[in-house]
Amino acid sequence: MSAPTTDDEAPVPALAGFTVGVTAARRAEELGTMLERRGATVRHGPCIRIVPLADDTDLQARTRDLIGRPPDVTVATTGVGFRGWVEAAAGWGVGEQLLTALGTSRILARGPKARGQIRAAGLSEVWSPASESSAEMLDHLLAEGVAGQRIAVQLHGEPLRHVVEALERAGAEVVTVPVYRWMLPVDPVPMDRLTDAVLAGAIDVLTFTSAPAASALLARAGERGLRDDLLAALRTTVRVLCVGPVTAAPLEALDVPTWQPARSRLGAMVRTLESAAPSLVRRLPVAGHVLELRGDAVLVDGELKTVPPAGMAVLRALACLPGRVVPREELVRALPGGDHDVESAVARLGAWLGPATLIRTADERGYRLAVDPAVDPAVDPSRYDDQHGEER
Repeated sequence: MSAPTTDDEAPVPALAGFTVGVTAARRAEELGTMLERRGATVRHGPCIRIVPLADDTDLQARTRDLIGRPPDVTVATTGVGFRGWVEAAAGWGVGEQLLTALGTSRILARGPKARGQIRAAGLSEVWSPASESSAEMLDHLLAEGVAGQRIAVQLHGEPLRHVVEALERAGAEVVTVPVYRWMLPVDPVPMDRLTDAVLAGAIDVLTFTSAPAASALLARAGERGLRDDLLAALRTTVRVLCVGPVTAAPLEALDVPTWQPARSRLGAMVRTLESAAPSLVRRLPVAGHVLELRGDAVLVDGELKTVPPAGMAVLRALACLPGRVVPREELVRALPGGDHDVESAVARLGAWLGPATLIRTADERGYRLAVDPAVDPAVDPSRYDDQHGEER
């Protein structure tokens, strides 16, 4: 669906008016830039940090063990992890020996990034799953038979216990290679603020590019006594966008619905959100105008208008019952921050929207959106004063 236009203005970006939360640590700036180019407001709260293990004695010991007794199979799960492993080995003076040892094995790449780094190191892979999933890779290995084989599995921040245990049950000797690990951020305040924004209804879409980030966000919310509230928001009011099925798995296990691109890439992830943006929009014909609610902004006849929180709260409450009178008491409850001045909020909202006839009063009872009768046949325009918009 194309974005609305006016005669004098360029098309409104697909994500204009929407606020997108970014939980990523690595490549967060790249993701944020792509979202902002499409009009979104981005709130960043990194939920994890990547700790490289180049100086880790355990990684060095496992590397030397594999050089001395090369694996039959090598599983590369991420490009950055495989590259980091090779670079760490080079720093220890055993880079060539590691590549020679791995070159004698059958190398499997979980996805194209891992495949690219394998080839950049002068090696070649024998197979890569179309789904880019660890599960498909495991099924492939088990189908081939792994009994008596030595398998090196490069981890990607998580222990992959189910993969390791399944291979060991099938008779393989598994050597895990923890090239880096995920940890909570040093400063949790940005993550906490992102959670608070979700609970306050200030985030329209929350993005995840790794499963550990989702787990970390929920764990931190649990420490603050907010886990159940956060899950309720993710299941209902906030759309959750994940880069792929591996990232989405811990959320979907908790009954959180997710959007995912067909290919696990940042660009595909953003394009998925861009194409799904119309489903986030509420569009109403009001008093001869087209009103479009999107996040914290409104389009009136294709013109983007940013509305303050109190005004958006009133507008959403009115839009829930288009054309019907919403009592002042309900509007008071909808106002944020304990504000009780409905009249001022409505007046300011009218000034922001422009056309004076969009919102009408109903005596002392409340307010309504002047929705065209075709939208709701129960709305009888003859009951209202055309000049003042007041109910007769």
